[in-house]
Amino acid sequence: MTQPPPILAPPVRDPVPVRPAARAGLAALQAVVVGKETQVRRAFAAMLAGGHVLLEDLPGVGKTTLAKGLSRILGGSFQRVQGTNDLLPSDLLGVHLWDAKELAFRFQPGPVFCHVLLLDELNRIGPKTQSAMLEAMVEGQVTLDRSTHRLPDPFFVIATQNPLDHAGTFPLPESQLDRFSCTIHLGYPDRAAERRILTGEAGAERLDTLVPVLDIDGWQQARAAVRQVRIAEAVLDYVERMVSHIRAGGGFCSTRAAKHWLALAQAEAWLDGRDFLTPDDLQGTLADTMAHRGSLDDRRLNRSERREQLARMLKDLPVGWA
Repeated sequence: MTQPPPILAPPVRDPVPVRPAARAGLAALQAVVVGKETQVRRAFAAMLAGGHVLLEDLPGVGKTTLAKGLSRILGGSFQRVQGTNDLLPSDLLGVHLWDAKELAFRFQPGPVFCHVLLLDELNRIGPKTQSAMLEAMVEGQVTLDRSTHRLPDPFFVIATQNPLDHAGTFPLPESQLDRFSCTIHLGYPDRAAERRILTGEAGAERLDTLVPVLDIDGWQQARAAVRQVRIAEAVLDYVERMVSHIRAGGGFCSTRAAKHWLALAQAEAWLDGRDFLTPDDLQGTLADTMAHRGSLDDRRLNRSERREQLARMLKDLPVGWA
């Protein structure tokens, strides 16, 4: 008697193959934003970790080019909002409009309803409009007039900020800064990189060479794979001791900040081809994760001084595997 063929379960897509595609996208982006390999990788890792990136620097050093490049690699929908002091919350989130034909209000989505949102010069936006982004960045949704609207998945915010000594800027409150998983400082390129930009071999003129390396489903799988990077109990102990050390020194470190730190380190480990987290991953990402959160006792402390403080904390606090 012939046995019936076995019933096979539908194939499950392995998340591992998305890693080579993600690495290829990172390499392509680093070929456009040249001389800033570390910063580009950190922004890329934040995207994989499901966080948001704050780019802080002087005008004209490549912040917008990096943001646009990340959006090209990710694909999906892209919106750019130029920060001005008269920008209203409805200009970002959307508004309910009266539809005379339907005799009802119809929701008109704002630019926030996209996969990649570039907020250029965020600190030129007034405090009321800045606060409109808080729910969107944490919960991936917008609530207007008692109605909740989900944002696309993935949803990734890249915000740029010029130094506060520039006229017409508003300092970002701690609640806003805490929504960003990391802050990145690009700085001036070195001579070799600047030469390539000046001759058109790299920089904004080469953005058209970037194409999406994964579809939206692929990026969702990549993010899921990053979340699966294993975290040992000893590593978690180290995280908790470092968080306590920062707080004891007067620094601001929310539970959300600690989660951002872990997620960013997981993304870096995943890009390295590992499925487990090490203290090296955490130590390498601490400054970018915590520098913009700074100190509640001294808001004048600049980012470079905060990074120096965090570097000293890393030296003061042993990993302690015992």
